[in-house]
Amino acid sequence: MSLRARVRNGRLVLDEATDLPEGSEVRLLLVDDEEDWQPSDAQVAALQKSVAQAERGEVVPAEVVLRELRAR
Repeated sequence: MSLRARVRNGRLVLDEATDLPEGSEVRLLLVDDEEDWQPSDAQVAALQKSVAQAERGEVVPAEVVLRELRAR
């Protein structure tokens, strides 16, 4: 899930409503449109490994992954 927010008076204010449960913990990532992100060599290697696994059919359906994540 991705949500956008802006800083107003030192507080983060969501641009849209959300149905997240009260007390949910969220992780924030600062977006800097002027900075080009470049993956590290380790990140590129991990992505290449994942693509190769997917091409071999070694995948887990998204529904299963989401169910397991929600169960945590």
